[in-house]
Amino acid sequence: MAASPVVKPIPIRVAITTLDAHLADAFERAGAALVRDIPGLTITMHVAADFGSDPLAAERARQDIAQANIVVCTQLFQEEYANAVYEAVLARRDAADAVLCALCTPELVKCTKLGKFDMSGGESRSPLSPINLLKKLRGSRGDGKSSGERQMSALRTLPSILKFIPGTAQDVRAYLLLIQYWLAGTAENIEQMVKYAIDRYADGPRKALRGKLNPQQPQAYPEVGLWHPALANRGMTERMEDLPRHRGADVGTVGVLVGRSYLLADNVAHYAAVVRALESKGLRVVPAFASALDARPAVAKYFTNGQGQATIDAMINLTGFSLVGGPAYNNSEAAQEVLKGLDVPYITLQTLEFQTIQEWRNDARGLNPLQATLQIAIPELDGAIVPTVFGGKGEPQPGKAAASEPIPERIDRVAERVAKLVALRRKDRAQRKIALILFNFPPNAGNTGSAAYLAVFPSMQRVLASLKEQGYTVELPSSADDLRERITGGNRERYGAPANVHTTIRTDDHVRREPYLAEIEKTWGPAPGRQLSDGQSIQVMGLQLGNVFIGVQPSFGWEGDPMRLLFEGGFSPTHAFSAFYRWLREDFAADAILHFGTHGALEFMPGKQSGLDDRCWPDRLIGDAPNVYLYASNNSSEGTLAKRRGNATLVSYLTPPVANAGLYRGLLDLKSTLDRWRALDQTKAGEASSLRELIQQQAAAVELADAEPAWTASEADARVTTLRDRLLELEYELIPMGLHVVGEPMTPEARAGVLVEMARSGRPELELPPIGDTVVAGQSTRAASDDTVQVVDQLVRATVRSLVETKDVRTALRAAISGAKAQGLRIADERALQQHLEALGGFDAMLSEDREVAGILRALDARYVSPAPGGDLLRNPQVLPTGRNIYGFDPYRVPSAVAMLEGRVRAEQLLARYVADNGSLPESVAVVLWGTDNMKSEGTPLAQVMSLMGVVPRFDAVGRLTGARLLPLTSLGRPRVDVVVTLSGIFRDLLPLQVKLLAEAALICAQADEDPSQNFIRKHALETMQETGCDLATAALRVFSNADGAYGSNVNLLIDTGKWEKEDELADLFVQRKGFAYGTDGRPSCQPALMKRALGQATLSFQGLDSVDLGATDIDQYVESLGGMTRVIAQQRGGEAPAVYVGDYNNAQGKVRTLTEQVELESRTKLLNPRWYESQLEYGYEGARNIAGHVITTFGWSATGGKGAVPEWVYAEATKTFVLDDAMRERLAQANPDAASGLAQRLLEANDRGFWSPDEATLEALRNAAADLEDRLEGVYA
Repeated sequence: MAASPVVKPIPIRVAITTLDAHLADAFERAGAALVRDIPGLTITMHVAADFGSDPLAAERARQDIAQANIVVCTQLFQEEYANAVYEAVLARRDAADAVLCALCTPELVKCTKLGKFDMSGGESRSPLSPINLLKKLRGSRGDGKSSGERQMSALRTLPSILKFIPGTAQDVRAYLLLIQYWLAGTAENIEQMVKYAIDRYADGPRKALRGKLNPQQPQAYPEVGLWHPALANRGMTERMEDLPRHRGADVGTVGVLVGRSYLLADNVAHYAAVVRALESKGLRVVPAFASALDARPAVAKYFTNGQGQATIDAMINLTGFSLVGGPAYNNSEAAQEVLKGLDVPYITLQTLEFQTIQEWRNDARGLNPLQATLQIAIPELDGAIVPTVFGGKGEPQPGKAAASEPIPERIDRVAERVAKLVALRRKDRAQRKIALILFNFPPNAGNTGSAAYLAVFPSMQRVLASLKEQGYTVELPSSADDLRERITGGNRERYGAPANVHTTIRTDDHVRREPYLAEIEKTWGPAPGRQLSDGQSIQVMGLQLGNVFIGVQPSFGWEGDPMRLLFEGGFSPTHAFSAFYRWLREDFAADAILHFGTHGALEFMPGKQSGLDDRCWPDRLIGDAPNVYLYASNNSSEGTLAKRRGNATLVSYLTPPVANAGLYRGLLDLKSTLDRWRALDQTKAGEASSLRELIQQQAAAVELADAEPAWTASEADARVTTLRDRLLELEYELIPMGLHVVGEPMTPEARAGVLVEMARSGRPELELPPIGDTVVAGQSTRAASDDTVQVVDQLVRATVRSLVETKDVRTALRAAISGAKAQGLRIADERALQQHLEALGGFDAMLSEDREVAGILRALDARYVSPAPGGDLLRNPQVLPTGRNIYGFDPYRVPSAVAMLEGRVRAEQLLARYVADNGSLPESVAVVLWGTDNMKSEGTPLAQVMSLMGVVPRFDAVGRLTGARLLPLTSLGRPRVDVVVTLSGIFRDLLPLQVKLLAEAALICAQADEDPSQNFIRKHALETMQETGCDLATAALRVFSNADGAYGSNVNLLIDTGKWEKEDELADLFVQRKGFAYGTDGRPSCQPALMKRALGQATLSFQGLDSVDLGATDIDQYVESLGGMTRVIAQQRGGEAPAVYVGDYNNAQGKVRTLTEQVELESRTKLLNPRWYESQLEYGYEGARNIAGHVITTFGWSATGGKGAVPEWVYAEATKTFVLDDAMRERLAQANPDAASGLAQRLLEANDRGFWSPDEATLEALRNAAADLEDRLEGVYA
């Protein structure tokens, strides 16, 4: 029954602030009815999601709250939104008639005051106290219901119980009823909620309204049910048979999760568009909903049968948030359990809650940081794939919030992709067409089939064999070598291409069918372009084997063009690149595409960072094709980019096993002599003198000491101690052994070595110390003797070998006890050792069995691929088993507390090394941060930078990152160091909250009222202001990266071309590409001059190595980042390079080395170490390419790292080992002639540029050998 209108207007103001605009239309209808019935009413609704894009929106909300008699705040989970109104609510709390804050941050909830119900007070022991009554909302965990079901049940029943309890309980009842009204947010319920609040709590001059409005009880709607736009009664039902009957052939069923609150608010246009688009593809659609942020009840009731088996072929979540937790929290373990049971693709779509559609279209980032985190990063923890924006807010009208609108083009794309996934799932394997994509980077014939850590052709041969076994139509090559030769050889010379040409696309066909021709021609000229073209057609490289096509992805196209490398942004792909993917989709008609290894170029093409639209090239290229991506398990950052920009389902593969580098040749001889010195009778002066002379000669021969002047007797012991330490470092340095083969488990020997290293530093997650300490307490400390360390190491290795051989923990434990006894030792902690062995046994079982091929097959069957964290195997065994869909982490939790502790240790290590070398603290340092290293370590490199600055992260009450705060100088114990940070493009994309965190950290340091002599950030910012006239916010900018949508500095690529004359060209390129400053709003501004100025003040440049798999000389991306940044510093300092340091964090202790020390270490333990290069050459073609890559990357350090960055002996030994040794040169040339020739040419270029000066005989021999290798390529080799 409606209330009678109040005749005499009584002024009363109601202000509602909520998270998003999904209730906008319902609120407008409710508001109109309320104003009719309550003439004096002024009611406003404010959408917190608008606060970020509209600077005045938050102020309007605060002004209305300041005048409101009834204040309502709901669903303000995010601290930044809650804080925007918190002070206003708190200030108004005592003057207002009623304040309701529900489903908000704890601080805001405590502002609730309804009559005698005051949430700001302490808890009472009475079971009828307000707080204890509210705790009943938690329900009992033993009832088999989800937490959401328990809470909603309590919310419905408690008001009925409280109705008969006098006193404060009546206000608690009102609190619960008001929440009920809101959560069932129809226009009618919102109207009655406001009436109820006024009718019960109006006070002062408004008290006359009490008891006059006759509010109705909340209208109840199903908590779990079905919905369809064709149904009456808001489209809601609880019966499957009420859904419209599906007509036509059964091509598949899609379960769609929709938000109940949107249905109740009649804000469903975007949902209806999705349902109709799917139905237009012939799919049967079952749209379902559940309340309380937990979709499991709907999944169980409508998407499974009585036996719990899926009745759908795919599931789409249109709510945009976690399956269990929504926007408030995430329970990924519970979600994964449900999704594994369904075993269908799980797709999450995004509706723009915190941006308008136009803002999203205009934003180069795509989704803003909050949306990217809540709607993409968090659902990825559940195993979600194919993130696509499908709807959002239109442009708000004056005085009215915008409701959700569909984005038709994106919805069509979603329907196409889902239809293809369902068709793939249902299609007979023998009929499926699969495209396997190889990469060729940098583009030349010797790099075809490049992928990090992977033996590509042996892996592909195994995958092809498995596909054939599983019923796919495959013409299997006779061997991996046969496969490689047919792809890398074949007809390539006839076409002048890097690989076999499978077919060609005529120019007129390309021009007719290429929808984005004008954009491509703007960059690359008229079709067919110059890449993979004969002027008449475009070449498609690859090989067809039955229904499987193995294609070679074309390159970016700009790798060898110095002018194009200067572009700070991206541009269109080449004609060949676009035509290649169009041919896969339309001509070959691939049912699925499998990108084979880490990584290709598709996901790095121009476009938005996340939430792509139809103008983004990755979206255009992959189209509607299901995309599976075989990806290294330790590279979650670039893998995440492939997921978000390339719509890929990742399938992880292991990195190679690791082992100690060991000693060889002269190093082994030197160790033997040092052992003789140790056993020497020091009273025999003559023998000591000759041995001292021999040690110096041997050390000089391996570049570990100078040959002159001769050592004196008094300094010999110190010299020998230093040599022993360096030899131990070299001998026990971990190196990757060979390459990984998909489908081939690790050998027992390799597993034993890996397991030892997994346990060597302890297992913090199990609270276990280093395994050696369980044998002899304290053996891992520096105080332990070399003999003790060696004995314990041998004992641990024997114990783990026993575990691997017997698969029995007790047997291995007995072996350890008896082995210790034989050495006169007693196990220090038998229980801890047993726990180690139990954990290692589980890891061994997972390493013993290949699950990667099974993961590929599962993905190609369009089934659910379980998510898994990415990271280094030694540090994070949770990457096992591989064959799963890699995710990054929860961005709200980074940097973690553990990372902050480790980061502070690393910061002090770096400063201590600099002080030891230079005598004083640096005022300014330059640091490179990569997304990969931070994602693997919960943000430890980020924490190191923050510790240098003396800041710590700020988290809200539920543990979500919100910003930075200063550590007091008294706590820091030293001055704040100015840190100039260069971010990788991937860090920028995947860690937007952390980009803002770093910018805020620099700004609050610059603003701090502190002595500039104790705060170098403030000191330099004030100097910049004075000298340039800019404001403090600009002067404090310290975070630099690429422009949105661009990646990399391209310094490495320019070096690779050889088309540069002076090092300043490398510095200029770095600034051109990386000179975009990011402020506290997370947006870039082009600031090349500011970057040069900031870097010019740095006396130290630094980057950490957080992976045993990759060192500074393994990949040229370190040259691109640290090398390029160092080159800029040197340029700004008149050619004087800064101190360049590398942090080696591959073990628990960590070590800071100079760049030269790191290059020497890696050259000795990898490049020049027979154990390493022989393990590479076992894989022939790929191994030879990796050896050449080391030499090329080392050359890059000479170009960027300053004089002496690479000692000349490294080039001399590389030449001697790989080029002048006839047998080795022949092996390399047989394995990969292009790589062998490239290696020799790079050594000659190093001489030409003055990086080393061999004697004439060596130089002539090198020239002759290089000519010999080039002749092979030209086909004139005799």
